[in-house]
Amino acid sequence: MKPLTVCSTNFDQELSSVSLRFIVEDIISSPDENRSEVLGYIASGFINTGDSVISSITGKQSIVENITKSEKPVDTIGLGDKATISLLGNAGIRMGDVLAAAGMECEFSDQIAANILWSGKEELLPERTYTARFISMEVDVQVTDIVYRSAPDSSEQLAAKTLSLSQSGYCKLALDSAVLFDAYSDNSSTGVFELKDKFTEHILGVGKIDFALRRASNIGWHAMKIDKAFRARLNHQKPCVLWFTGFSGSGKSTIADQVEQKLGAAGKRTYLLDGDNVRHGLNKDLGFTDEGRVENIRRIAEVSRLMVDVGLIVITSFISPFRAERQMARELMEKDEFIEVFVDTPIDVCEHRDPKGLYKKARRGELANFTGIDSEYEPPNSAEITLLGDGDSADTLADQVIDYLDQI
Repeated sequence: MKPLTVCSTNFDQELSSVSLRFIVEDIISSPDENRSEVLGYIASGFINTGDSVISSITGKQSIVENITKSEKPVDTIGLGDKATISLLGNAGIRMGDVLAAAGMECEFSDQIAANILWSGKEELLPERTYTARFISMEVDVQVTDIVYRSAPDSSEQLAAKTLSLSQSGYCKLALDSAVLFDAYSDNSSTGVFELKDKFTEHILGVGKIDFALRRASNIGWHAMKIDKAFRARLNHQKPCVLWFTGFSGSGKSTIADQVEQKLGAAGKRTYLLDGDNVRHGLNKDLGFTDEGRVENIRRIAEVSRLMVDVGLIVITSFISPFRAERQMARELMEKDEFIEVFVDTPIDVCEHRDPKGLYKKARRGELANFTGIDSEYEPPNSAEITLLGDGDSADTLADQVIDYLDQI
């Protein structure tokens, strides 16, 4: 991985030369299990032959036997140097590991607090999935909370639900897997990260890590004797999520209801989550702003995952306008468990139907953030099922979904 550098007028860079941080980019195989060779670079500090180093992941120590830089043996490497080092001792080092001096290892966590400077044209939305590039690896990340936004010309802390272009804020983040890092105050070279768009990989912001959230180390996954596979066998069906998406008035809920009726008649165990219905309870606290929609879908995706674990065929009917959130829901499931059903009905047809009168209200300016009018809908690029909602009847379209299920 190319060394991470973060450039910003607001985020000063003072590359530390104190703490040793050797980023392991590759493991070179060795016939001797008590010796190993690793390729990487120095992010901070330096290494000498004969030094004792420790794996930040395993906590095991080894001795630097020799160092090769640009195909030549050397005794010392320092900041920015890329080299191969031969180690005595089996430390269980892995790609993405960070070698350090004993007692000065990196932290390892999947939840952190950090200051973020946002440079994206679109707002940072809590619970939206982004890609975060740390010093040694990339992971998916969600901002779970914006604690405050920093006033640009003072130390004042302002309330905020999002961050806009050039705004900075103190945030809590959840990562999809644990990463190695330092607090920025301890080591500015390994205490930074980049935030990128998950699809385009455009850089959207940079962060300075404050500390690991201790709650991350207090919980674990408790394995149960009865698992999803057992429940699936008990139900005599393959659990999955049928994720219906499309404009308001596209016919999603009507088709989804027909699908559930047909599955029920066939003896299948199902549950239908409808966009309007869940806002009477689970999501009644959410609005229809972009950030509200993102949180709405995150909650539904998590509930769907639990229901799939129960062994049910879950049917969801939500506009779910953003690809990022639909992708987030897909990635919560195992392979082939998430089936995206795009009800492709032209918006002029949806507006003509206008079963709830919402389009008329939106056109009159009485209803803000309405998808297709003043809020964007991002159609799927490759849905498993595409239904033409302005053609066949809901019953016929439901049969297309059943036919798909029969073939998998």
